Amino acid sequence: MQPQQYQMGGYDRAITMFSPDGRLYQVEYAREAVKRGTTAVGIKCRTGVVLLVDKRVASRLLEPSSIEKIFRIDDHIGVASSGLVGDARALVDRARVEAQINRISYGEPIDVETLAKKLCDHMQTYTLFGGARPYGTALLLAGVDIGEDGEAHYRLFETDPSGTLLEYMATGIGIGRQAVMKLFEAEYKERMSAEDAVQLGLKALYTATEGKFDIDTVEIGIAGEYSKKKASRKVVELPTGGKTEILSFKKLTGDELKAAVTAFSASVKSAKKESAKKEA
Repeated sequence: MQPQQYQMGGYDRAITMFSPDGRLYQVEYAREAVKRGTTAVGIKCRTGVVLLVDKRVASRLLEPSSIEKIFRIDDHIGVASSGLVGDARALVDRARVEAQINRISYGEPIDVETLAKKLCDHMQTYTLFGGARPYGTALLLAGVDIGEDGEAHYRLFETDPSGTLLEYMATGIGIGRQAVMKLFEAEYKERMSAEDAVQLGLKALYTATEGKFDIDTVEIGIAGEYSKKKASRKVVELPTGGKTEILSFKKLTGDELKAAVTAFSASVKSAKKESAKKEA
């Protein structure tokens, strides 16, 4: 009889084989790849869903703009990723194809939940067959659905390498997930504004990175309305006929991104001054 360590090695290498205690080790290792990835957060607010990602610039020789962790899938859907970037890009490409297939087949935008389920079904198949490995990435999907009543419904879903799909009001993935979830449980408010949601997201990244982020290492996207003056809208047809305006997905750039990060930095400095006064 072989030593126990060699017996466990079989379960360790085979994606299709359960261990005696019901575990798929390769799926668990894929989850570890996500846990080693940069922190990404999603927050549902009154007028949309915001996504924020720490891009973690590892070298001063690296161009920060070349790192992309938030992607636009369709007019009304965006995703943030953590884990292996190459795997994330493959899933993003598949999501874009699924969204276009839906438009061509049915003449309307794909529902956020439908797209999330299709992605998770695809990810789950890579836990069933030999000769392939699970995706080493997790995604946060943020989007806007238009109901039959013409009202906007904001959705935030999280996927993982096993194909599990969960919907959240606020969540985080990556290396800082534990700290982020603790912060959200204490400070998240369901009807907060988009601006407040962005500030909470920046606070979450600040906590997760221990203050090691700036405007070059933060990426922000929103499905919905961030600023009424600059809201991105698109006219779509309703399932019951007629048309309505839908708030689309956009990434904050330029002045909007700078203003958000500057406002957060100012609040951090103010909090430090108040803390110093109390200690004195």
